[in-house]
Amino acid sequence: MKSAIKSGLLALAAAALPAAASAHPAIGEAAGFSHGFAHPMSGLDHVLAMVMVGVFAFQLGGRTTWLVPTTFVLVMALGGALGIAGINVPFVEIGIALSVVVLGVIVALNVKAPLAAALGIIGLFAIFHGYAHGAEMPENAAAAGYAAGFMIATALLHVAGLALGYLICRAGERQGLFVTRTAGGIATIAGVGILTGLI
Repeated sequence: MKSAIKSGLLALAAAALPAAASAHPAIGEAAGFSHGFAHPMSGLDHVLAMVMVGVFAFQLGGRTTWLVPTTFVLVMALGGALGIAGINVPFVEIGIALSVVVLGVIVALNVKAPLAAALGIIGLFAIFHGYAHGAEMPENAAAAGYAAGFMIATALLHVAGLALGYLICRAGERQGLFVTRTAGGIATIAGVGILTGLI
């Protein structure tokens, strides 16, 4: 059962942005960018959280639609810089797993958070995700290219989430509500599995 759930979630994640699979290691700036681009795609926790950020932004609507993803990417870059510099940030793995759980619940319940609260939640989780990217930068990778890679990959995953939100909206109120709750529920369950080590 566990392997079936994990396989299904990985397939869902792969479908969100299949181009990620074509990233290959290289040297110098190329290594930096390719490794950075591939890193957010390499973990189910990162993929699910980023897609949920996009859906959450779409649900909030208005200017928040672009403010939420933009804030995430910018604050994530700060977290990445902390990781690259070797500055310790505690509870990173727990924070990443909790981001999947919390964002999944927010999406499933269609929480209409005030802008300040939404940006605060997003910013907090962005630090953890960015730090993980930065701390795991390969030694032969150029920092600038690596950072550009994981920022662009993250932004594309946000776009995938925004697109999913749009498709859910087009499905109609009744079907859209079911799909939203299902997508958020799957992310939440996966997040709990990641948090407890079952996935």
